[in-house]
Amino acid sequence: MGWHAAGRGEDPASVVRVAASLEMFVAFALIHDDIMDDSVSRRGRPAVHRALRARLGHSERAGRLGAGGALLVGNLALIWAQELLHTAELDAERHRAVHGLYDAMLEEVMYGQYLDVMGTGRSDDDVEAALEIIRYKTATATVERPLQLGAAVAGTDAATLDICTALGIPLGEAFQMRDDLLDVFGSTDGACAPGLGDLREGKRTVLLALGLQAADAGQRQRLRHLVGRADLDEDGAAEVRTILASTGARARTEDMIASRYGQVLRVLKSAGFPRPASNALHRLAVTATRYTS
Repeated sequence: MGWHAAGRGEDPASVVRVAASLEMFVAFALIHDDIMDDSVSRRGRPAVHRALRARLGHSERAGRLGAGGALLVGNLALIWAQELLHTAELDAERHRAVHGLYDAMLEEVMYGQYLDVMGTGRSDDDVEAALEIIRYKTATATVERPLQLGAAVAGTDAATLDICTALGIPLGEAFQMRDDLLDVFGSTDGACAPGLGDLREGKRTVLLALGLQAADAGQRQRLRHLVGRADLDEDGAAEVRTILASTGARARTEDMIASRYGQVLRVLKSAGFPRPASNALHRLAVTATRYTS
């Protein structure tokens, strides 16, 4: 989409290879993310570390070795991502631009993951700290940098890269906030069931920060007692959901998503992108803010 938005280049082969590199980068990031969260599944199948653990039977070392094997698989995906990036045939100027953006994306994701890991289990009401995790861990690598990379392959200017940032950061934030809502509450259409993952982990989300801000003393005590417990059951999760809804945290998170969606539409309206690219980005904005599974 960034390549189309920037007016496209002469040959799509280069942007396809950069896009393929991004797919391998995402595979790396998800495999490592699942290790850190000890996620059970990914895209309807066992997470890589869980699949490798199962191969090792009931050994006491199975968990550690499965995680170690998945770490290496993730590293291999990152190596392949770099190899694919180097196969894109770019002139010297576009090569510098693309590789500079890609390196920045790698650094941002690592920093975001670090903030996420170190912030897990810290139940506080700092909304800006929760947003910082989203920006570095999700928004840059999910929307902003991929758009910029496509535009850079097309040989764009700094103004177009700035527009990609103005689109990508709010859209990436909205995407993650929607994911956080779905993890706790599920979707109204039943496509996604309420989960326990983020609540048991004690993820530092905007939703939880807003809930702690608005909660009374008793509600705040219950949230801090329940969220982050590995043994949290459905009854405890239901109590957390009730508090997050009654304090208005759920509704305020929805408002923040809607606000960012509106911001993206305003940027798109003034961006001057070719109509097909603008229409595609609008559809992406709808999908990223309203998906249900």
